[in-house]
Amino acid sequence: MPLNRMRFMNTFIDNATHKEAIAYMEKCIAERRICHVITPNVDQIVRMEKDEYFKKICENAELLLTDGHPLLWIAKWYKTPIKEKFNGSDLVPELCGVANEKGYSVFLLGAGLGVAEKAAENLRRKFIKLNIVGVYSPPVGFEKNPDEIAKINKILYDSHADMLFVGMGVPKQDIFIYENMNKYQIPLSFSIGAAIDFLAENVKRAPKWMSNHGLEWFYRFLQEPKRMFKRYFVDDLKIFRLAWKYR
Repeated sequence: MPLNRMRFMNTFIDNATHKEAIAYMEKCIAERRICHVITPNVDQIVRMEKDEYFKKICENAELLLTDGHPLLWIAKWYKTPIKEKFNGSDLVPELCGVANEKGYSVFLLGAGLGVAEKAAENLRRKFIKLNIVGVYSPPVGFEKNPDEIAKINKILYDSHADMLFVGMGVPKQDIFIYENMNKYQIPLSFSIGAAIDFLAENVKRAPKWMSNHGLEWFYRFLQEPKRMFKRYFVDDLKIFRLAWKYR
């Protein structure tokens, strides 16, 4: 049963605080219930308008938690304010802190070769008792290789992890979780985007003041202008048309 789910633009959102969401996740672990957590941002809301399979994946997720100030501003304009913003790069350390305290085990899947290992090292340095039971960086094109997918599922199943953090980019990470979570049987699977790179300090995050004022996207653009230009200045601007369409 989703947590306080409400209609939002072309999809749904679970309107919850961090405390409420984490309590719900812990309940999933306790019940060994297979759950998928996604934090939709502007880019993903725009994608749902044209990608029916991605939309289906999101709407079948156990938790949809809003990522990004623009979506909070739109919700306020709709007079249905969202309680709190969720960002995968903040949520992962927060959940690792809970895992460190409660004894939950964690697996990191994704990012480039060696990056997940570095992220795990940094997390263990911060959370002394954190039980990271495995890391794996799939080869490029793994999603087209049934043998590689079967191998990953076996690694994950054998890990007996409580939480799986998957950082492969949208929609690859979401498709992988949706199509395989009942095979690898880890209670909580999280789509986390670039969070493993951030945790490994392979990519710098925006200063806190920029993130707090909804400018994290601009910091990322300054770091990778060629790669991020189309996303931020072409695709994501469609959110204004969608906000009006679904008001």
